[in-house]
Amino acid sequence: MLNYLWALMITISIIVAAFTGNMETVCNSILESAKDAIDLLILMLGVISMWNGFLSVAEGSGLTSKLAGKMQPLIHFLFPRLPKDHPAVSHICTNFIANLLGLGWACTPTGLAAMKSLQQFDLEQGKNSTCASNEMCTFLILNISSLQIIPINMIAYRSQYGSAKPMAIIGPSLVATTLTTLLAIIICKIICRKKEKTCKY
Repeated sequence: MLNYLWALMITISIIVAAFTGNMETVCNSILESAKDAIDLLILMLGVISMWNGFLSVAEGSGLTSKLAGKMQPLIHFLFPRLPKDHPAVSHICTNFIANLLGLGWACTPTGLAAMKSLQQFDLEQGKNSTCASNEMCTFLILNISSLQIIPINMIAYRSQYGSAKPMAIIGPSLVATTLTTLLAIIICKIICRKKEKTCKY
């Protein structure tokens, strides 16, 4: 659907530009946008590669495992049915750490791995693998709310587009994501309890 909407907007823009004599402006804008896209892509490639490297070093050195141990009380509170030694716990912790650093793109592989492990956990418990469990829904919502201490991606965007103080986003981002994450946890707990009372998945 979105592809059709984008195609429609582009077509309308070109037609309007042709009738108003602004085709040259449209062509220049397309070329400038293409250049900006490549510049941003190179910048973000460097940023993501660097932080992915840090995450790989953290995993290889055992730092992620140690942090996972520190996060165990939080993980148990959020996912009470999940055993502490289950593979999903490690994936969830790595994903949360990447989210804390604002590495949205780097979260995708660990997020998919966590979802796969949670699905396997449901199969082990004899649950329906085609239905999202409480753990899956909680994990997804926490990813969407995404508590961020250092929003690396946003800082890179602001730096790329000439912000005088690209780091100024850290404070407001921390406040906003803390509030959304707390709200997400509260909503998850309320809905999960209602779900447990009304049905079994």
